[in-house]
Amino acid sequence: MKSRIIQYFSLFLGILALSTSAIFVKLANAPSSITAFYRLFFAVMMLLPFLVLKKENRQAFLSLTKKQWGLGLLSGLLLAIHYVLWFESLNYTSVASSTVIVTLQPLFSFAGGHFIFKERVSKGAIASCFVSIIGCFIIGWGDFQISYQALFGDILAFIAAGIITAYFFIGQHMRKKLSVVPYSILGYASSTLFLAIYTLSQHVYFTNYPLYTWKSFIGLALIATILGQMVFNWLLKWLSTSVISMSILGETIGTCILAYFILGEIISLRQGVGIIITLVGLTLFFFHKKKVQKQQYDCSVV
Repeated sequence: MKSRIIQYFSLFLGILALSTSAIFVKLANAPSSITAFYRLFFAVMMLLPFLVLKKENRQAFLSLTKKQWGLGLLSGLLLAIHYVLWFESLNYTSVASSTVIVTLQPLFSFAGGHFIFKERVSKGAIASCFVSIIGCFIIGWGDFQISYQALFGDILAFIAAGIITAYFFIGQHMRKKLSVVPYSILGYASSTLFLAIYTLSQHVYFTNYPLYTWKSFIGLALIATILGQMVFNWLLKWLSTSVISMSILGETIGTCILAYFILGEIISLRQGVGIIITLVGLTLFFFHKKKVQKQQYDCSVV
């Protein structure tokens, strides 16, 4: 896929879809492990027809190497741990605080991209990243709580940010040779298995939840996972983890706006300023990225 317009438009739609995650988690009245389990379980069920009925996807899945199986299982484990930690953090700290911290993935992706994939990170990219992060913190500043309980929740969210970045790094490697449906099903199915084992150890019920909770599970699977996270899995073939994680900073903006329309939460002046600063940082990042790519193209032509 050569069109940058299609890539970035898909990236925007993925961010918008992913922004519903915290909303659905808040609406679901269930333990964090159950919410994470059904999010991925329903996602696998929705993707199975695309694996079974499409010959190309079926053959790719049946031809997985031992290394691909190992990396796929590892990505599933990382995804399971990420969801458990993030959803659990929402029980200790505010939604805004947790969402802001869990989107600090660029801090990990820039470092990992530099040391693992030998990606060159320019000063302009780093500067625009910190501008966006400052904007995110301004958005959630009023919801940060000073207490040991809130601090524990914030730490869980921060660890979750590092773990999901590792998940995307594995995806960046695997997507070079594997199409998105087999890769996603391998990761989501293994993650579902790990979450099922963890949930059983917690002695919580898999059923007896109200209808609106089941709707939230399905919303998490269809919108936040397939239309959100899976879009990122798809884009990893063309875009780096650094670009994906930087874009996810926009999730804070999307969650804030959706909370206004769905949950009736008011967007304060401070949050409005934070949204503008985050957008400025993201704009600078992608403008700088485009400029660097143009320079590299000009040099290759010469």
